[in-house]
Amino acid sequence: MSENNYNKEFSVSKVTCSANPIVYDAEKCIGCNRCTAVCPSDILFPSLEKGKAPTVMYPGECIYCGACVMDCPVEGAIHFEHPVMNRSKFVPVK
Repeated sequence: MSENNYNKEFSVSKVTCSANPIVYDAEKCIGCNRCTAVCPSDILFPSLEKGKAPTVMYPGECIYCGACVMDCPVEGAIHFEHPVMNRSKFVPVK
């Protein structure tokens, strides 16, 4: 492979969607970007500002696996929100 293949610039733009699966708490997020590395859907884009939360670029592509929340080193930094149609009320079995 030539060296030119490694020096390419790219740009992304945030895709709007009615789903909002991942919400970061700006007070708790340390900007470590571990969540971006574990996301199997590659919907998270690291922030260009050190210490800032990643951007959810493609929220409609989220598969709601929770890998980002489980790998986050700061409890409560990521709030995971399932869509209303996927929520259910669990009733204890007697």
